[in-house]
Amino acid sequence: MQSMDRNTIIGFVLLGVLLFVYLFISSKNSRELEAQRLRQEDSLAKIELVKQQAAQAKAKDSIAASAQVLDSNATGWARHLAGSEGFHTVETDLLKVRFSNKGGQPVQVELKKYNRADSSLVSIIEDGSDQFSYPVLTATNQSTPSAELFFQLKSAQQDANGNHIVVYEAAGNAGESIQQEYIIKPGSYLIDFTIRLNGTTSMIAQQNFQLQWNVAAQQQEKDARYEREQSQLILVEDGEYDYFNLMSNNQKSFENTVHWASIKQRFFNATLINKDKFDKAKFDWTTPKEDSARLIVATKASFEKKLPAGTQATIPLQFYFGPNDYKILRNIGVEKMDKIVNLGQGPYAFVRPINQYIVMPVFDFIKKYFVSFGLVIALLTIFIRLITSPLVYSSYLSGAKMKALRPEIDALKAKYGDDQQTFGMEQMKLFREAGVNPLGGCIPALLQIPIFFALYSFFNSFVDLRGESFLWAADLSTYDVITQLPFKIPWFGDHISLFTLTAVITSFLISLYNMNMTPDQNNPMLKYMPYFFPVLLLFFFNRLPSALTWYYTVSNLITLALQWVIQNYIIDHDKIVAQLAANRAKPKSKSKWQEKMEQMQETQKRVQEMQKKGK
Repeated sequence: MQSMDRNTIIGFVLLGVLLFVYLFISSKNSRELEAQRLRQEDSLAKIELVKQQAAQAKAKDSIAASAQVLDSNATGWARHLAGSEGFHTVETDLLKVRFSNKGGQPVQVELKKYNRADSSLVSIIEDGSDQFSYPVLTATNQSTPSAELFFQLKSAQQDANGNHIVVYEAAGNAGESIQQEYIIKPGSYLIDFTIRLNGTTSMIAQQNFQLQWNVAAQQQEKDARYEREQSQLILVEDGEYDYFNLMSNNQKSFENTVHWASIKQRFFNATLINKDKFDKAKFDWTTPKEDSARLIVATKASFEKKLPAGTQATIPLQFYFGPNDYKILRNIGVEKMDKIVNLGQGPYAFVRPINQYIVMPVFDFIKKYFVSFGLVIALLTIFIRLITSPLVYSSYLSGAKMKALRPEIDALKAKYGDDQQTFGMEQMKLFREAGVNPLGGCIPALLQIPIFFALYSFFNSFVDLRGESFLWAADLSTYDVITQLPFKIPWFGDHISLFTLTAVITSFLISLYNMNMTPDQNNPMLKYMPYFFPVLLLFFFNRLPSALTWYYTVSNLITLALQWVIQNYIIDHDKIVAQLAANRAKPKSKSKWQEKMEQMQETQKRVQEMQKKGK
């Protein structure tokens, strides 16, 4: 006994020594890591200082270079009609914007926090793909698009708040001038763009400012065709939000005031905003038919604004080049821009509140505690199933009652044979006497419809899913691929998604289970439904985001587990049979609708009997 105590004491001492050594080493490593982190932060701060100094030097060089590309011997508009192109680049924590003195506008806009499917930065404007222009009277009866003028980079500076201010200027023959000012703020995807016109009567014909905005949206995602299907023209006309799909070539005109217009791709958009609103607008768009084309859609937008009387005018515009992020767009300060994110629109607008007030808050809450988006989706699914569980239980109870009545229904079927009319009447009578609702089992299917449409919209538009991996899926925002096919199947694609297979297989198991729980039906279509429905899902799901097919898989697994537990451990078959017997003993009152239905069925039965006698 003493030996055992001594060994125990020695063991605890050794454990204490080991724990002390572990804590000492861990503390030492932590101090070393902290020192290393401080050295890295110091190095990064020095690098950032060097970058800022280089950027300021580059800005000065750009201004000097821009001044040199103009013809110094020419005067007035002639000085801006010929020259060579010069560039100026501005970078913030979110954006990298490259300006050109030709047109005095952005020719490249990259989002520094987002990557394309090929790992390059997402480019909203790529190599001058987008362009704005307005006609300027540069001579008698001669108009020149502003995009063809070579502006002078008047200034490029950074204020005390870190805002980059870039000003381009062009001066005319008689002192008239154009200034185009851009303010790019850190932490924002919104660019303030102000056009100042001095001498409008000699520059703008009839004081009617006509702005042309051309947008050539380039592919950002893996599946170009699916990205086209999700692309839209969205605008606010006369205070009302509206949208148009861009899959087919079309043209739209708007005669009321337009506050803003957006060319929205699946996860990103380019938006033009006029704080004073345009008087009217017109849009033309063309969409390539080839799935391999990088161009998603080409749009030409024309806006008109009547300038106020006088020789000076200021047009306060803004550009948004950024993600379709609900929180960013909701807090940007522009009315209804959050509706660019499709959380439910058109005939499915009724699911938008489900996403806004249930799905998104719950998702954000769970995300605080779990890093993996796949796990967050699984927990979100469990939450949804929990709040719908009372209805699901009542549905399973209805199914159990139907199962208890199966012997009697089989007896009726054997008694009346091919007389479907009489069989239907007697079956409805049996249901009424037993107090069973034959449609009670449809509740989960009906309940899944708004939930599915809500999550379909949410997962299709949730930009945070881009690049998030889970299990075998490299990106939850698009389909996962376990096998690439050497050919393309219509409506299916050229790949096989494993999450689609898991969703389809679990749906098939649920259908089989439900068929076993339901009395035999005479309708042949109902017998083949367990096989037909999963095949439809296979074709429909294969191109959907793996986040959605993963949700559907988890939901189906929960359904199977609930069905098994409820049927085997919660629902008592003997009690149900006793309850049905008690229901039959109660007096039944018929509603007027039931009386009319029985009269119609009785009349139809008599007509059939008379036809048989006549034959």
